[in-house]
Amino acid sequence: MYVVAFNFLCAVLVTYVFGVGRFFGPNLLASMCIGLTTWLLVDIARFLLWGQQKVRWLYFLPVLAMAVIGGLFIGTQLASMLMGTEIDMRRHLRGQSGFSSIVFTVFATGAVTLFFSSRDRLSQARAEAAMEKARAEAVERQALQAQLQRLQAQIEPHMLFNTLANLQGLIAIDPARAQTMLDQLITYLRATLSAARAERTTLAQEFALLEAYLGLMSVRMGARLSFALDLPDALRGTELPPMLLQPLVENAIAHGVEPNVAGGHIQVTARAAGNGFELLVSDTGRGLDAGPGKPGTGLGLANVRERLQALYGGRASLSLEAAPQGAIARILLS
Repeated sequence: MYVVAFNFLCAVLVTYVFGVGRFFGPNLLASMCIGLTTWLLVDIARFLLWGQQKVRWLYFLPVLAMAVIGGLFIGTQLASMLMGTEIDMRRHLRGQSGFSSIVFTVFATGAVTLFFSSRDRLSQARAEAAMEKARAEAVERQALQAQLQRLQAQIEPHMLFNTLANLQGLIAIDPARAQTMLDQLITYLRATLSAARAERTTLAQEFALLEAYLGLMSVRMGARLSFALDLPDALRGTELPPMLLQPLVENAIAHGVEPNVAGGHIQVTARAAGNGFELLVSDTGRGLDAGPGKPGTGLGLANVRERLQALYGGRASLSLEAAPQGAIARILLS
């Protein structure tokens, strides 16, 4: 289409600027025949000699000159056949009009070649920039994934060490319950081994893991711990990072319910909120004003915040709020 448009412009210049020929129609036909033939010869030669490699101009200029002569001769003959006239090319080329045709064709072909070469260089530059951007994004994704794996690896031992410490204390005072708790722990670890290493999970899987974990904790705490999980069917397939809620549940038990003499209740809820969804972990323990209950590392909340920031940026938030009885940890994802 670029070549056709350029041929049309050449016909306008030849007819109305240089005053060659009386009618625009014959000049347009001749311009199309010569221009398209020359472009075809140049492109075929370029493809056969260089293919998809970069063209070397020192060797391309002789090819261009031969293509101009061939295009002028073949295109003129083709135009004369289509118009039903006969042109003596030898006589035509010896005259002033023939010389002007050669000069004009050379300049026109050179202009088109420069246009397409500039366009090719621009396309190559854009392609290289796109490849470089893709490489940079791949490196960034790898770095992000490594960071998330590091954070997740910190969360898993945090849960495991807490559980083993509780199991160690229970062995001395109630071996039967310790055995039951150990069985529950083995069942839990088998269920979470593959899920904990996954990059993504669903709310249904996350809530199933929480149910196993809370069941494990209820063996140790007995009647002092009760829990409930509320997951609407519409949100069961919603994706999120794995092990995102468990550190919040651990904190609710360790700092809210367990230090409370009467124990407490853990409620985990998922619900739609605007364009995203909201996750809540609430407890009826000691509350925020009572302090942490027992010394903590702050690792759970810090890791959850870092993972949310790395994956969602400003589209996610984590807050810890006081409740009339206990505390509420709230994650908002949009």
